[in-house]
Amino acid sequence: MCSIIFGLSRNGAQADEGGVSFWLPGFFGSLAAAPQQPGWSLTSIYYHTSVSAGADVARAREFDIGRIPVNLTANVSASLQAKADLGLLMPTYTFATPVFGGQLTVGAIGIYGGVNTSLAGSVTGTLATPLATLPFSRFDTISNSVDGFGDLLPIATLRWNNGVHNYMTYITGDIPVGTYDSTRLSNVGIGHGAIDAGGGYTYLNPQTGQEFSGVLGFTYNFTNQSTQYQNGVDMHFDWAASQFLTKQFQVGVVGYVYRELGCDSGSGDRVGCFQSQVVGAGPQLGFIIPLTTETQGYLNLKSYWEFANQNRPDGWNAWVTFVISPAEKTPSIAPRRMITK
Repeated sequence: MCSIIFGLSRNGAQADEGGVSFWLPGFFGSLAAAPQQPGWSLTSIYYHTSVSAGADVARAREFDIGRIPVNLTANVSASLQAKADLGLLMPTYTFATPVFGGQLTVGAIGIYGGVNTSLAGSVTGTLATPLATLPFSRFDTISNSVDGFGDLLPIATLRWNNGVHNYMTYITGDIPVGTYDSTRLSNVGIGHGAIDAGGGYTYLNPQTGQEFSGVLGFTYNFTNQSTQYQNGVDMHFDWAASQFLTKQFQVGVVGYVYRELGCDSGSGDRVGCFQSQVVGAGPQLGFIIPLTTETQGYLNLKSYWEFANQNRPDGWNAWVTFVISPAEKTPSIAPRRMITK
C-alpha cells in the first residue's frame, strides 16, 4: 500500500509573503511513515482550493504587486478571493537495499494548473511628495487568472519499521521554475527557493486495522529576488487517523496545524513581521484497488475546512489522490470483522 499521499499548491493567496507559502498544509496524510514496496510508483493528484481573506492579506498583496507606492502611508479596507485547480504528478523510486538501516525513496513533483484571484476594496492614506503630504483615496478592483506549470519539487524520504511502529524522515524543497510574475495577483510558482525537512511516525496495526500518522516539519525560505522579500521559518504538523473496515476500505479523519515561527524580512517587506497561522480538519476515505498480479492502485479522497487563521486566507480544500505502486506480497490489513481475540 502506498503511504505517500500529499501535494503542493501555489495558490495566489496563502501565507507569508502576501499570504503565499511553500508548504501546503495537508502535504502528508495517512500511512506517511509506513513501509513502501520496492520499485517505481506513480502518484497523481487533483487538488482544489477556495479561500478568502480580509484587509490584512489584501493589503499585503497590494504591496507585493506594486499597487501601493512606497511613499504612501495606507489603510486598506478590502477583501480577497482565490481559487485554484491543480494537477500534480509524482514519480518515485523505492530502493530494496537498506540505507542507514532504513528504506530510501526518492522522487520529484511536477505541477500544472490554474489559479484565479480577485481583490476589491478601498485604499486611503497620505502620499508624501517633495512639496507636501497629500491625502489619498482610491477604490481597487483587481482580478486575474493564470494557467501554467508550477515549481519543481524534489523529495527524498527514509523509513524504518519496528512492528506496528514506523518512523520516517524527509527532505524536500522548491526549485522556482514555475509560472510567476511579482506584479500579478495569481501565480502557480512562488518566486523563490525553499528547503523543508522533518520527521514522522505511523502506528499501523495489521490485526485491528487501526492507523495514526503525524509528521512535523520546518521550512526555510530563500529571498524572492524579484521582490527582495524573505519569508520567516514555517512550522507545520500534518496528522491523520483511520480504520480499515476491510482489507480494501479505509475511513478516517485528517488535519493540520500551520504556523510561521520567524518574522518576514528583507528590503521588500513593507508589512512587518506578518506571521501566519491556520488550522484545518476534515474526513477521508481510502480504497485499495488490485490492478494486476504485480501492481495495485490506491484511491484516497480527503477534504479540509480551515479555521483559526491569522494573516492568511482560510476556506476549504479537497484532494483526489490515485497511486499506482508495486503490489504487496502478503495482505497487511486484516478485515475488522475477521479479527479474533
